[in-house]
Amino acid sequence: MHEKTALTSNIAIVGAGEVGSTTAYSLILNPIVADVLLVDPKTEVRDAQVQDLSDATYHGNTSTRVRAGNHKEAGQCDIVVITAGAAQKKGESRTDLIGRNLKILASAIEEMKPFRDDTILLLVANPVDVLTYFAQQFSGLPKTQVFGSGTFLDSARLRGILADRTGVAASSIDAYVLGEHGESQFVAWSHVSVGGVPLRQVVSIEHLDKQGIADETKQKAAAIINAKGSTSYGIGGIAASICKSILFDHRNIRPVSHWQEELGVCLSMPAVIGREGIVKTIPMSLDSDERKNLEESAKSLKGLIQKSEEKQ
Repeated sequence: MHEKTALTSNIAIVGAGEVGSTTAYSLILNPIVADVLLVDPKTEVRDAQVQDLSDATYHGNTSTRVRAGNHKEAGQCDIVVITAGAAQKKGESRTDLIGRNLKILASAIEEMKPFRDDTILLLVANPVDVLTYFAQQFSGLPKTQVFGSGTFLDSARLRGILADRTGVAASSIDAYVLGEHGESQFVAWSHVSVGGVPLRQVVSIEHLDKQGIADETKQKAAAIINAKGSTSYGIGGIAASICKSILFDHRNIRPVSHWQEELGVCLSMPAVIGREGIVKTIPMSLDSDERKNLEESAKSLKGLIQKSEEKQ
């Protein structure tokens, strides 16, 4: 997509809480669209966020306008970022949120219909894999146009931890957290590389506490929530980055939650992201343990989906 076209596009953010407003702020700092619409049934909060965010546009270095919108308008945008949902509380798992957030999701999508044919839905609210699955069912859009942020942020956290352990810039490390964004996620150690060189050739693997690193990666969000009550900056930046990949048709490879035909669920595997959403999944030759972990992650998610469907 040409820059001129992208900069006349619009993005709707459904949910004007911390994650939604931080995503909007990230889009202001790195302007890629003409309009960012904030949508929230709590209109006083929405309007206050619009006013506050608009103040950040007046310094003259952004071409992005932030304005209040409604669900019908959102359904006609290029991208809809869904952040709306109950906040994750201290000691609460992402899966505890399913019942409450599924109702919010169903209501929001129904109010946005009918969607524009090429609209992309980006799920950020948790539990993101389960909500992505149901958003595909509720929206009626092609599955390639509905996906979630998944383990993109977890993978970024992993790269940061490995950077500290190896003394190499995180930008030179390729590493993926795959599967569920949650309890059953796992690190694809067989594919970790530094500057294109397998990790085992750069550092002594036996001296790396792989399980400790994986646990630290998985528990980082909980540690932040326990200390300050929520996380927003990391996921807001990640969501804005995905939006940029979509609008500019960058064809970046990102570990995001999307439909896996073989497994029958949405979970994170590396995918090429472009204007049509998920362009294709990148096949990964996982070792036997990693493949088992992937299948267990899918099984866990299927169980959550089944329980949710029984309650509807």
